Amino acid sequence: MRRTGLPSLLSLLIMVTSSSAAGQARPVPAAAEPIAYTLRFPDPSTHYVEVEAEVPTGRRVSVDLFMPVWTPGSYLVREYSRNVEAVEAHAGAARLTVTKTAKNRWRVQTNGASSVTVRYRVYGREMSVRNDFIDADFALLNGAATFLSLVGDTAPRPHEVIVELPAAWKTSITPMPSAPGGGANHFLAPDFDTLVDSPIVAGNPAVYEFTVQGKPHLLVNVGEGGVWDGRKSVADVQKVVETVAAFWGTIPYDRYVFFNLITQASGAVEHKAACTMMTSRWAITSRRGYVDWITTLTHEFFHAWNVKRLRPVELGPFDYERENVTRMLWAAEGLTEYYGTLLSARAGVITREECLGDFTTAIAELQSTPGRLVAPVEQASADAWIRYYRPDENSPNVSISYYTKGAVIGMLLDAEIRRLTNDSRSLDDVMRLAWQRYSGARGYTPEEFRGVISQVAGSDLSPWLSRALDSTEELDYSSLSWLGLRVHTETPQPPRPWLGLAMGSTLRNDAGRLVVSQVRRGTPAEKAGVNVEDEILAIGGYRVRPEQWDTRLAAWKPGDTVPLLVAHREQVKTLDVTFTEEPPAGWRLEADPGAGPAAQTRLAVWLGRAPAETPR
Repeated sequence: MRRTGLPSLLSLLIMVTSSSAAGQARPVPAAAEPIAYTLRFPDPSTHYVEVEAEVPTGRRVSVDLFMPVWTPGSYLVREYSRNVEAVEAHAGAARLTVTKTAKNRWRVQTNGASSVTVRYRVYGREMSVRNDFIDADFALLNGAATFLSLVGDTAPRPHEVIVELPAAWKTSITPMPSAPGGGANHFLAPDFDTLVDSPIVAGNPAVYEFTVQGKPHLLVNVGEGGVWDGRKSVADVQKVVETVAAFWGTIPYDRYVFFNLITQASGAVEHKAACTMMTSRWAITSRRGYVDWITTLTHEFFHAWNVKRLRPVELGPFDYERENVTRMLWAAEGLTEYYGTLLSARAGVITREECLGDFTTAIAELQSTPGRLVAPVEQASADAWIRYYRPDENSPNVSISYYTKGAVIGMLLDAEIRRLTNDSRSLDDVMRLAWQRYSGARGYTPEEFRGVISQVAGSDLSPWLSRALDSTEELDYSSLSWLGLRVHTETPQPPRPWLGLAMGSTLRNDAGRLVVSQVRRGTPAEKAGVNVEDEILAIGGYRVRPEQWDTRLAAWKPGDTVPLLVAHREQVKTLDVTFTEEPPAGWRLEADPGAGPAAQTRLAVWLGRAPAETPR
């Protein structure tokens, strides 16, 4: 039974507006009747939410309902319908026939009723920002994983949500607008996109509110546990919001929610007016952990502009039942990764050295991944659905992270534009011009985005972009000299023997067994025929244990060939491995000690004069 508490809701719907891809007002047709959901948690410790939906039928003989198979921001088909059970439908007291017609679709025979009541249960116990999680302490509900909706809607349809809280919980929070005239825990999404993009957190969170440019912002901490310092973190979050908003020159939402779920898990995902993060309560107690947390938050917040509104054409309108493939994740995610670090420095919440350290990590990861020589970054973007979210032991050999390479490309492109324009333009101007042109309903094509880059640079950067994006050529770091930076590598002296097998990265200690977990392409180990899951028994004719591996290698020198005894699927084999010199290490981004005063000034401007000392 529908419980709106709003006798005049339908008369108000014509006034409800939603944000389009550009954040522009879009009137909802008065004829679109809402779907009204009620969420209940009879016993949250069982990890279930019960959903009751009143669905208008237009007096059709049957209506088809569907559940998304993926959620925007996470490019993998996740098959959310696997957690749905006990779907039933009624028209008044009459039970209706429900038939499952596809993995994520149900057909309801309406018997001519103008609306039907559909009930079902959703199991949620995956501690992930992309799924539902429900227990006695709190619930995180993601729209794609929770709500069935009508198939074939061509116009925006409002979706009303009422959350009935267990007695032990005090509130539910979502970026979804409150229902006009409704009470607490009563929300109205103007369309299905907004419903999917508006996570709900229910329970007893600690809530911190601040205002920037007249817009309210909430930091919602679940699980502080007497360890997480909410006051400190919200002060830094406010600095981030002020810096990112100033970067873009506009705030495209009415209210923004940072969901910070302190659950000893990890992950983060963006939404149009919110982001959801998972972290450890101990992250705030170490500087490294806190830097990771605040730069991730900056990344997700930057997405409120880049991706959620300024987006590739393929990422909207969404097809929630199949993959939405784009070659532009290097820009959507990689450039956001770049600015997540850089704008954290400009906000003063991380130091200059911490900023350069994060970029050092990205460069080192890129340059040590063999897949950079196999897959161009635009191809890695297109393959996200089949590779990035389904990694295996061979993934580093065949592809590259579009986050990592996209961030490094962003830094190099920024430096190149600054050099070409004598610091009058930068990648910042590219992002803002792209926002002005393409943050509308359509989005941009790869060619259009590249065109903006060349226009801002005042030069045709097509060859530069083609090498960086379409080829597997090594990136050229020389443009960083304009910013007074250099990428420094170190070759071990004297040369050290190397097989490409190291504890913690490509080898693991499996209950005292020395087991190969990964074989990198081009290494002596690969050339000798070493396989993943081989157990290394001996080297050079002597037994070797996991704790002895690194020191044992010092017995040889580059060029030596020695027998490696392995157990391969229980068959003992001897492989001849030939040591080579350990390749250059370090790949450290650092201030160039030979940089002149002008370059040092440009570096300070680029970083927003980030402090040299750790913020207190």
